[in-house]
Amino acid sequence: MSIPQAAGGPINSKDDLIAFLATGAKPQGEWRIGTEHEKFGYDLKTLQPMPYQGTTGIRAMLEGMKRFGWEGVYEGANIIGLKQAGAAISLEPGGQLELSGAPLQSVHETCNEVNTHLDQVREVATEIGAGFLGMGFHPTAALADVPVMPKGRYAIMRSYMPKVGSMGLEMMFRTCTIQVNLDFASEADMVKKFRVGLALQPIATAMFAASPFREGKPIEFQSYRSHVWTDVDNDRAGMLPWVFDSGMSFERYVDYALDVPMYFVYRDGKYHDVSGKSFRDFMAHKIPGLEKIDPTISDWADHLTTIFPEVRLKKFLEMRGADGGLWRRICALPALWVGICYDATALDAAWDMVKDWTADERSALREAVPKLGLRTPFRNTNVQALARRMLDISSAGLQARAAHDSMGGNEAGFMEPLQQIVTSGKTRADELLERYRGAWNGDVRHIYAEYSY
Repeated sequence: MSIPQAAGGPINSKDDLIAFLATGAKPQGEWRIGTEHEKFGYDLKTLQPMPYQGTTGIRAMLEGMKRFGWEGVYEGANIIGLKQAGAAISLEPGGQLELSGAPLQSVHETCNEVNTHLDQVREVATEIGAGFLGMGFHPTAALADVPVMPKGRYAIMRSYMPKVGSMGLEMMFRTCTIQVNLDFASEADMVKKFRVGLALQPIATAMFAASPFREGKPIEFQSYRSHVWTDVDNDRAGMLPWVFDSGMSFERYVDYALDVPMYFVYRDGKYHDVSGKSFRDFMAHKIPGLEKIDPTISDWADHLTTIFPEVRLKKFLEMRGADGGLWRRICALPALWVGICYDATALDAAWDMVKDWTADERSALREAVPKLGLRTPFRNTNVQALARRMLDISSAGLQARAAHDSMGGNEAGFMEPLQQIVTSGKTRADELLERYRGAWNGDVRHIYAEYSY
């Protein structure tokens, strides 16, 4: 989740909100790739989640990362993140550490960024006695075991979440994801990518499924993380069926976001709790106690970070459906979506694949995939076959992009882990369950030794 945004001054009308999104449009030569991933930190001795304070704590971790040129981001006296050259490291509600990568030109560059970051994390973590694990849902910790991080926005969310869904706290404290941020050329291009991304997001979720455990025991889900999102807060999450309606536009998304309940207004280093009030009310000066505060574009940018659909629109599009995972899967996600969205022929092929899917079919996929993964039925086939088609389209798009590294390799090579999964029909969740029932002899704690970064 984000740190406070610095996006602009006063809002004069709804047109300013629309213009904020529209200014994200850029020519294809300026399109970039931003990759984000979260990971669970833990104490090497106890395997418990890292607290904020202490020698083996998140604060020590963030302070240690400064040696690599990162600049601290503070809330009061507490360091809550780091920033450097367009990238940021942020602190999630339960101490999950997130890298929000810089906007880069190729998957080669974004994967190099991930590798450098993980090398830095390992160096500091080893010194303080910590480790980091990439999965979609925490495999062992109970909710009560997870420490609370000292960020004002999270205190507001922690109080509000149980009022609007049964699994909001699960999402905040026990989930991790991988995400890729992608550009668009125009409003029409945004709409097409948004629709393709929403329709295919459950297919990506199935390929990246890696959360089959809860509190040390297997559960009947391939991606429990994805299931959690089905009852967090449906005012701000989900598949947004209206994106497929005629007339979808920047303005339509603004109208949606104006009525999504807010969490907070940030002023002078303080978070004001306005949970349940709308941004529309804020603009009309109807929020008690804040009537004299004039909303700004920075407030709008903050609010957009608190909306959590499977694909999210800001000044770029965010693909949000993947479980956290090991480094090869972190690199695979941007490759998958860049291949589809950054080549016109591939994007057309992807749209042809999904354009006759109904809203009920898209919803059914979203509901079933967290439990069944690649085995989810669809019409006269299944998600494994849909994933194979998705990979073929993406691979062709990456080949056409012809973005090569110094050795002449193109970006399609980063999808090898996904090719293996789809060919075998065995997800990371399946692999973990096999180890749990076999070599691990029912002890999930082996995951820390075998699957940490």
